[in-house]
Amino acid sequence: MSDEYDLEAGPDPATFAAAAAEPDIDEETDEPVYAVGVGPGNQEYLTPRGERAIREADVVVGFTTVVEFVEDLTDADLLTCGYKDEAAALEAFGRRVADGESGTAVAMGDPNHSGYQFVGKVQDAVEREDAEIPVRVVPGISSLQMAASRARTPMEDTEFVTLHKSGDLEGDMDRLATAATVDERHLLVLPRPYDRMPGDIAAFLLEEGADPDLEALVLEKLTHDEEEIHRFTLAELSEHAGGNGREDTPFSDLIVLAVRQPV
Repeated sequence: MSDEYDLEAGPDPATFAAAAAEPDIDEETDEPVYAVGVGPGNQEYLTPRGERAIREADVVVGFTTVVEFVEDLTDADLLTCGYKDEAAALEAFGRRVADGESGTAVAMGDPNHSGYQFVGKVQDAVEREDAEIPVRVVPGISSLQMAASRARTPMEDTEFVTLHKSGDLEGDMDRLATAATVDERHLLVLPRPYDRMPGDIAAFLLEEGADPDLEALVLEKLTHDEEEIHRFTLAELSEHAGGNGREDTPFSDLIVLAVRQPV
C-alpha cells in the first residue's frame, strides 16, 4: 500500500488496517506503536493499558479534540491535528518512531467500532518509515457501549452501523434500512457530522418504510458532565432533517443515535 496510498485520497485506509491480523508481538522486547482508544472522553472509562501506553510514550499523535482528553496523563510531545493537517502530523509521527522514539496514536472510543480509517493511516505512516515496526490496537470503551447501556439495547439484538467516516455511505444506509424494516432489530448509529445527523437518518428510515412510532434516542456527550439524552419518536426526530452544517442541527458531534424496536 505504501507505493500507492495517498493519505488525502484512497484507497480506504480502513481496508489497509484490516488487511491482515496483527503479528505476534512480545511487548517486553518489541517496541510497537500503539493505537489507543481513549474511551468516550471521561478518563474514568480509559483502560489502564491504554493509559500506560499514553503515559510511557515519547510522542503522541491524534486529533486535537481527542488529545485534549488525555494530555494531562503524559509528558510526551503532542502532535495534534485536524483533518487538514492530519497527513503532515502522521508523517512527522512516523519519522520520529522510526528514529527510535516510542509512539502512541489516540482515537476516541474504541478504534474497532469506528476508527479503522485512522488506524490505517497511522499504520501506513509508520510503515513508510520502517516496515518492521508493528502497530498494536489497544481497544477502549466505546460510546456505543455506553449508549447500549443507557438505551437498554442488547448488542446481540442490535445492528450497529458507523457513518462517522469518509466516503460513500450507501451500503451502510441500506444496512440500517434492512435492520429496521425487515429484521426488526434495534439500531445503534454513529452519525456523520454534519451531513448524516440523527434527523437525516430518521427521515431516510421513514422513506424506507420504518415505523414512525419507533422510539429514537439521541445520546449526547455520554459520560461527560453535559451528558443529555433526547427522546423522540422516529417521526418527531425526522423534523430535524436537512442541512450539512453545525448550525443546521440541534445536536453536537458527540452523539449516538439509538432506535428501539418494541419488546
